[in-house]
Amino acid sequence: MLPGDDLPQARATIDATGLYVLPGLIDPHVHFRSPGLEHKEDWETGSKAAVAGGITMVIDNPNVIPPTATAQALEVKLDCARGAAYCDYAVLGVITAGNTADIVPMASGGVVGYKVFMGETVGQIPAPPDVELLEAWNVVRETGLRCAVHAEDNTIVLDLRERLQRQGRTDPLAHLESRPPAAEASAVRRAIACARAAGSKLMIYHLSSREGLEEVRIGKESGVDVRAETGPHYLLLDGLEIARLGSLMKINPPVRARDHGEALWGGLLDGTIDAVGSDHSPHTPEEKMASDPLGNIWQALSGFPGVETSVPLMLTAVNAGRLSLNQYVQLQSAGPARAWNLWPRKGNLERGADADVTIVDLSQPGVIDAARLHSRSTVTPFHGWAVTGMPVYTIVRGAVVMQHGEIRGSPRGALQPPIL
Repeated sequence: MLPGDDLPQARATIDATGLYVLPGLIDPHVHFRSPGLEHKEDWETGSKAAVAGGITMVIDNPNVIPPTATAQALEVKLDCARGAAYCDYAVLGVITAGNTADIVPMASGGVVGYKVFMGETVGQIPAPPDVELLEAWNVVRETGLRCAVHAEDNTIVLDLRERLQRQGRTDPLAHLESRPPAAEASAVRRAIACARAAGSKLMIYHLSSREGLEEVRIGKESGVDVRAETGPHYLLLDGLEIARLGSLMKINPPVRARDHGEALWGGLLDGTIDAVGSDHSPHTPEEKMASDPLGNIWQALSGFPGVETSVPLMLTAVNAGRLSLNQYVQLQSAGPARAWNLWPRKGNLERGADADVTIVDLSQPGVIDAARLHSRSTVTPFHGWAVTGMPVYTIVRGAVVMQHGEIRGSPRGALQPPIL
């Protein structure tokens, strides 16, 4: 018997001649804003954007209303996602002051891991005091799950912002200056120290700097189970462009000068960085000050959509020789699946996996057009960018949900609990 002879009869056939068949691509860092912030995004619009961009599964973040800080709040979020998502999904619970007792119940409810906001960002969810954080991470260790951190030192950020505001600075570069590489490196170093003490698993979200990268490298070499993620905006944009794009490019941590981006490329290639995530963070045009992006930068919210643009941008980098297609698949599929205890059900094309498939055309040209994005938010610094390499089929658990840019069928996404 030849391999495959025992498989059932196909119900449909896709001609993938000249295309590349990849294990389903995963975006391990999105903010679909529901519950409580549906004017920015919801599970239907966010997941449509995901599958239109070749993403078969997302991991959603907990800074919603109410924050995903208890088993009850988790169930509220899952009620929003059920029957609305076109892609599969997992969710993170948040660790904040006073909710250590909620960590295990959230694990029982199906979270894939947790998140700590070490620096101020959208949602204003403070990190617990250090002693409480260490106690919480001891509990996380017992669950077998991983905790992600938004790694910025709040003391540094808030002090610098106050100084800049006293000086009357409201220009876009003031935001960049208020969140220096030292703030990221300090928070990464502290998170790794806590994870080492607790023996827990750690993920550094949206790594943005050369200094933060070096702290991750040191942590890995010391034996801590620390993984790291970066995003296309940190790899491809130049932080100095914020002087021209203003609030359209504002995000936390900020995009930095090109030498930091080049260091991050090195981290992708040498294995220090394990995953690529978009940090899809939609806001309304008014919240992003799209009509006046060079106005008072402190008044604009941080973040922009990315779940639909991430794959074409990274495939363009593959075509440019920045990394191989195999390396990219490791970063956008296997890497996230392994980090978040979803392997081998996700990130994998072997038998027994979920039949998540992304088929891409590496030669197909395109232009990122904000008006054509499926997200409720269409404010992106990548508007007008030429790309080469596009997803042409997105298949979730055996069903085609996107074909040549068109959404197919009805929502069939399901919660994906961790494999422990």
